[in-house]
Amino acid sequence: MLRRVFALLIGCWMTQMTQAHAITVIDDSGASVTLAKPAERVVSLAPHVTELLFAAGGGARIVGAVTYSDYPKEARAIARVGDNKALDLERIVALHPDLIVVWRHGNAARQMDRLTALGIPIYFSEPKHLDDIATSIDKLGALLGTQARARDASDAFTRDIAQLRARYAQRPPVSVFYQVWDDPLMTLNRDNVFDEVIGLCGGVNVFAAEKPRVPTISTEAVLAANPEAIVTSTPGATEPDRPLPALDRWKRWQSLTAVARGNLFGIDGDLINRPTPRLALGAAELCRDLEAARGRRVK
Repeated sequence: MLRRVFALLIGCWMTQMTQAHAITVIDDSGASVTLAKPAERVVSLAPHVTELLFAAGGGARIVGAVTYSDYPKEARAIARVGDNKALDLERIVALHPDLIVVWRHGNAARQMDRLTALGIPIYFSEPKHLDDIATSIDKLGALLGTQARARDASDAFTRDIAQLRARYAQRPPVSVFYQVWDDPLMTLNRDNVFDEVIGLCGGVNVFAAEKPRVPTISTEAVLAANPEAIVTSTPGATEPDRPLPALDRWKRWQSLTAVARGNLFGIDGDLINRPTPRLALGAAELCRDLEAARGRRVK
């Protein structure tokens, strides 16, 4: 009898110790994610997630990633498990992950249901604000047990953004049209990270008030807004005399302020389309472009 009581007490103590060392964070869907111990085998199901995991100090623990997970260069050697539209679920299971990090709105809902049914802890990642990027790095660091590395990275990002905001946010405003796609013509409203980037550079998103998050707009709407600068994503940054095919359509309207003043800018898409620490680099490029636009005003 005493042996059974002793065994029961030991079992309770071990359960309490396990619970005490469990790691719990809240993901971007508002759900709790709990691990009994730091994750050692992680599958990343979005390129931005892969970058965040590396920033958090967990690059060596990523055993599977989707197509276009290409930064840092070490990420290119990670086994591929499909892309945002089609995941190789059998491959994912075979990798025996103890954590899967997904893009909440980028991965197919049906496949997410099947992943959830596997019982593997899932963290949903979708930073919507600049502050969320630093928070995401810290949370992933907690799940990986790499808090110190993660905090260094999140602090550096926060510091870089703060410096840009202090330098540019109060500069004379520049009206900006951000062209996400050219056919059909698409932009972004205020419900996204890049709108905040425009603001910290002292810019004003001319389509911020649109209801859809990624609204389709007309050429006439852009002409009516008459932005002082037009920005789009490119394979690289704006360079003197470099052609920007996606923005060539606007050159026929020489009276458009952005065209008349030469304020058609391209920014490396990887630096502005992914909510990762590299967004600080993209923000710095945009801030420089908008400062150039200010310098081209008629005095």
